[in-house]
Amino acid sequence: MKKLLVINASARTAHSYSRSLTEVFVNHWSQRHTNIAIAHRDLGNESIAHINEEWITAGFTPPADRTLEQQVILGTSDAYINELRDADVIVLGTPMYNWSIPSTLKAYIDQVLRLNETFSVNFRNPTNPYIGLLQNKKVVMLVARGGGGYEPDQANEHLNYQTTYLKTIFKMMGIEQVHVISIDGTSLDKEILKGTVAQAHQQVKNLIEGIELS
Repeated sequence: MKKLLVINASARTAHSYSRSLTEVFVNHWSQRHTNIAIAHRDLGNESIAHINEEWITAGFTPPADRTLEQQVILGTSDAYINELRDADVIVLGTPMYNWSIPSTLKAYIDQVLRLNETFSVNFRNPTNPYIGLLQNKKVVMLVARGGGGYEPDQANEHLNYQTTYLKTIFKMMGIEQVHVISIDGTSLDKEILKGTVAQAHQQVKNLIEGIELS
């Protein structure tokens, strides 16, 4: 049974373009698969704790030596990481905020990017020291952006601190199979946007039908 983890990072709910993409994905995935398990994590409307000195100290303390207080401090992080470990396919829906990602998603990344939990370091290989510990997983990145031209060789490629950053993070955790589908121009011409949205929704369905993510 394939296990799906759906992560939404938009602060919007009813009018979120990235959430519309994850909804299409879940609906079509459910139609194509009868034996499914779907977990949801909503970052856009949760209070995601930022890491602090106590968190860092707990994280770098060997598990066997952690106090009960330190275990509690890392409890949320452990829960997030366990969700990632349990998933076969991770579906991330996120808007672009100020050419990057929502602060809640960044706080989540700080919680899950943990040494010896989601990645390790080989200090004997300084040119490529990071070893991802989350193997045999796929990521579907469903994004929405107010403008356009953020892909390689396009005019705003240098302003894309969204998907380029997220791909780097997932690769560091050991996930290199990343599919990206975007709705661009959400702040531009609304008539053109209708077609863009419909095209992106169809791309989501085609991804599921064509690749099956298996």
